[in-house]
Amino acid sequence: MHFLDEDIYDAVKNYIPKVSEYVNSHGGDIILLGAKDGTIYIELTGACGGCSMSLMTTKMVVQKKLRELIHPELVVTNVDGTPENEMPHDAYTGKPEKPEEIYEEKNTMFDNIKHLIGL
Repeated sequence: MHFLDEDIYDAVKNYIPKVSEYVNSHGGDIILLGAKDGTIYIELTGACGGCSMSLMTTKMVVQKKLRELIHPELVVTNVDGTPENEMPHDAYTGKPEKPEEIYEEKNTMFDNIKHLIGL
């Protein structure tokens, strides 16, 4: 596959809501973690996170649909804590947040804490 990790990541990010419908219907969700060399790394959460059928869901639902929508050679791996399903440390994980967004989020959090303790 001759695509940049960033391009594949962005394409998957756009399609995740559509692909998540099945997982959502079973009380779960999909978190996009990263992309590396044609492999997409996800995490199944909620009821699907610890389900014994998570491998089947990853391959037969998520991977199948993303292959239809993006590229037929795309591979999807559910990062589930096992060594064989780890995400590489150099996988593309999206554009970093803008510094001002991080600053605003921290200020909001501190304002909430101040309010709770009566400052």
